[in-house]
Amino acid sequence: MKKTALISIVGILIGTLSGFLYYTFIGCKSGTCPLQSNAYFMSAYGGFAGLVLGNLVQSYIIKPKNKK
Repeated sequence: MKKTALISIVGILIGTLSGFLYYTFIGCKSGTCPLQSNAYFMSAYGGFAGLVLGNLVQSYIIKPKNKK
């Protein structure tokens, strides 16, 4: 497996877990907050944030080969 794909997958997994933990411990239980009151939405949002941060970290870890 390529290193780039591995970093992205790890970022998604960490983000999804973080989103679920945020929902569990901090999230809005009353149902008035549409994003924070649903575990699926919060986990998906966390997974997306993890993907973005994983790609950002990936650009610092793996240097482009054709950089002038």
